[in-house]
Amino acid sequence: MVVPVTLGVSIADAAPTRDGKPNVIVIFTDDQGYNDLGCFGSPNIKTPNVDRLAAEGRCYTSFYSACSVCSPSRAALLTGCYPKRVGLHQHVLFPQSKTGLHPDEVTIADHLKSAGYATACVGKWHLGHHKETLPTSNGFDSYYGIPYSNDMNHPDNKRKTKMRSDELWKDQSTAVTGWNTPLVQNEEIIELPVDQRTITRRYTDRAIEFITENKDQPFFLYLPHSMPHIPLYVPEDVYDADPQNAYKCVIEHIDAEVGRLVDTVRELGLAEDTVIIYTSDNGPWLQFKNHGGSAFPLRAGKGTTFEGGQRVPCVMWAPGRIPAGTSTNAFATNMDLLPTIAAVTGMPLTSDRQVDGVDLTPTFTSDDSPRKEFVYYSAHGALEGIRMGDWKYMRKVPRALKNKKGTPRKPQIFLFNLAEDLEEQTNLASDDPERVKQMQARMEELDREITQNARPVWRKKADS
Repeated sequence: MVVPVTLGVSIADAAPTRDGKPNVIVIFTDDQGYNDLGCFGSPNIKTPNVDRLAAEGRCYTSFYSACSVCSPSRAALLTGCYPKRVGLHQHVLFPQSKTGLHPDEVTIADHLKSAGYATACVGKWHLGHHKETLPTSNGFDSYYGIPYSNDMNHPDNKRKTKMRSDELWKDQSTAVTGWNTPLVQNEEIIELPVDQRTITRRYTDRAIEFITENKDQPFFLYLPHSMPHIPLYVPEDVYDADPQNAYKCVIEHIDAEVGRLVDTVRELGLAEDTVIIYTSDNGPWLQFKNHGGSAFPLRAGKGTTFEGGQRVPCVMWAPGRIPAGTSTNAFATNMDLLPTIAAVTGMPLTSDRQVDGVDLTPTFTSDDSPRKEFVYYSAHGALEGIRMGDWKYMRKVPRALKNKKGTPRKPQIFLFNLAEDLEEQTNLASDDPERVKQMQARMEELDREITQNARPVWRKKADS
């Protein structure tokens, strides 16, 4: 596991690049666990390319996704807001969904485009497949990718294979025979079904084209990979037929593609002018075993508000801005990327709309974070916890409020000191009732503000 170190470099010492407008690349994997990178302690997955980014940049070991499932997490990253503030907190979107990210929201792409950046989204979107909600309506000049999860089918999600994960892996041809998942370019389906065996590589090809075409101007590339979300597929030349190695194989393929992308940045002479952020949308899908990752040493995984569901690996790389070979336990979330990118690019956010993210640039050289608290919402949008400093309080209400006998079920109350108990094994709630009371009150106070000031989600009109 990486260890935080003391740093002696200040932001003021960083050399300015491109008139204060560095390129920005956000690489966002799907369901990759906290322990699924070499630089985050994986004992068996080899990720030399992301590890090199870490060796030349900074690991964030206390970095959170704003939710434990796809759509809310992506909304948070792009808007800098809790998913509930933008109406996308109630689980994930499906091919039959009639809602999506409102085009009036200001995304990272919108913000940077207003400053003259070229913008592209290459990969999984999952914030609405309707024209009004696609990347091209939310600040991106172009889009190429799968509009929702790669286990979802056009047009109504009804065509579903019944083959198990190991069977799918053994027969990679099921990438096109077992699914009816679309590939979209801008606003049109260009391949149905998409060949998922080659999609990670094709995302990288398209990303490299974008970087090369825009090397002489500042650009923002959002690269949300569809994998390692199941079903898992890879190109034939990197395929390992043993299903026990399926997840490992996919992560190592993603890592190799990251290497190709970063090599392009270096070869074009853009390394000193580029910020790269690598992270995951939520924790690993543990129920799929060898097709899912590891959150070790964290508790649980995807779909939960325990640390394994929302604390994710994060590497930030920015030569001349972020000291090489460093690590920090500074408190941070994916909501913080918008204000951080705004600060790095010298483009302050406007004050006409509220965001929940904070500027993380102080954490480039310090373990002291401007973020002091964070509210946890369940995968279905229920208020479920709060972290304040090192303390984490959780109040988990059973989805079935009564048992089979009709007796009301009581909420589960947890209190953890994450500095001493990262694994969330020692419940201190009964030992510190006053802290429980205070944190419950603060959690409810923050949720009230978010609820009262929530903005509308986009909804499809009945006649459209």
